[in-house]
Amino acid sequence: QVQPVESGGGLVQAGGSLRLSCAASGRTFSAYAMGWFRQAPEKEREFVAAISYTGGATYYTDSVKGRFTISRDNAKNAVYLQMNDLKPEDTAVYYCAVAKTMGSVYLGRSGAFSSWGQGTQVTVSS
Repeated sequence: QVQPVESGGGLVQAGGSLRLSCAASGRTFSAYAMGWFRQAPEKEREFVAAISYTGGATYYTDSVKGRFTISRDNAKNAVYLQMNDLKPEDTAVYYCAVAKTMGSVYLGRSGAFSSWGQGTQVTVSS
């Protein structure tokens, strides 16, 4: 079973950048699509981005398109979220998640993912 652990969050000014990392244990990491979610205070968890198990396909929610980039390194069992041009509304706890099944999944469906990590806080000041 793949278990994710997030890191890389912090405090940044609007317009700045952060790179989140997700280290995932488990020998079958490369067989699973991975996703990033976020949850702001008093809001529901939001699906942000996803990447196929091969890394060849990606999905982004509209609010982050052109600013965020998801990538993976299967040799390192890691997934990354490069966040540029950050805005105060990006402030949230960011979670890495693993697809429920191995192989190809529909990346745009948040319900395809589970097994979130503990999260990493991202705070963007105006």
